[in-house]
Amino acid sequence: MSVFSGIPGAVSDDAGISHFGDPFREQRRLAAGTAIAPLDDRAVIEVAGPERLSWLDSITSQSVGRLTPGESTELLVLDPQGRVEHAAGVVDDGSSTWLIADAGDADALAAWLTRMKFRTQATVERRTDLALIGFVDGASAAATVVAAALASNGVPLIWADPWQHVTAGGHQYAEISEHPGAALAWRVGILTDDAAAALADSLEPDAAAGLLAAEALRIAAWRPRWAAEVDERSLPHESDWLRSAVHLNKGCYRGQETVAKVHNLGHPPRRLAALQLDGSDAVLPPAGSPVFAGDDEVGHITSAARHHEDGPIALAILSRRTPVGDLTVRADGIDIAAAQQVIVPADAGATADIPRLTRLSRRPAAPDPRSTSGGR
Repeated sequence: MSVFSGIPGAVSDDAGISHFGDPFREQRRLAAGTAIAPLDDRAVIEVAGPERLSWLDSITSQSVGRLTPGESTELLVLDPQGRVEHAAGVVDDGSSTWLIADAGDADALAAWLTRMKFRTQATVERRTDLALIGFVDGASAAATVVAAALASNGVPLIWADPWQHVTAGGHQYAEISEHPGAALAWRVGILTDDAAAALADSLEPDAAAGLLAAEALRIAAWRPRWAAEVDERSLPHESDWLRSAVHLNKGCYRGQETVAKVHNLGHPPRRLAALQLDGSDAVLPPAGSPVFAGDDEVGHITSAARHHEDGPIALAILSRRTPVGDLTVRADGIDIAAAQQVIVPADAGATADIPRLTRLSRRPAAPDPRSTSGGR
């Protein structure tokens, strides 16, 4: 049970505290930086040892070999076909690298890392004695969490979500001048359980926000997440994850060949889209709800939320050939009209400018030396 569950109005489910009585007000305060969100649906893995960074660099999608203390990034673990298996936020303190993963993925990620160690001088530990607090940087909530965060090697363990910008070596497919992710300075603080309990005891009731508020801000920012946007077919290109979690110019790693081929020569078979839902029926489609273009089923909802400004919104993974236009979502036997905003365009990828080879049949024939003047 979360140490924040004693705050008046707290309503919990299997994932954690969903809200504290007023999700819309909590969203506004979380976005403004005056509230914090306990993230019981996420977990921490500590990777320690002198070879930790070079090792993680060699087996994941991100360039982390020269990560400096306090610096944040994000990585993916891909299978040999380039599909997403695991995802984690990353912050290093100079002696340990701290991975923030979705709770449903943390044990599997820790187990995979342990299997991959071989003789590497690194240790992997799933830390169950820590709590995670989400907040937006730049206001009173930030100072509260930074003051309470675990300091390791003198570095406050605060993960800065790199989704705000296209990271070094990354690439953005979304064709938009003002990306909604740029406005969300999302941070996650790593606290000891005791520090989290003290923070909960000192927190004003209106300074807490639930997971519903955090998810609404994430969806509005088009930010993919392992627990929602990833299935057994997911390529990082499909959800524009090259933006923050893949370094296209680093050395070889598992799945790298597929990443390069799709980006340089092909197109991802599916694409992420943002949907503005008709709210007249008061039905919020759950994850997995089918999406239709006319009578054709073209994809499914991955995440949905009621946003304090935009109303009901969703992310959906669609077939690459889905028409750009209005769609329909079916949930609880009700058809919900959905206005589509393209995140990953159908022609994403195929970025390489590869020169065409001259066809052999078009090459001029070499002169026959026997027919040239003076050939005898």
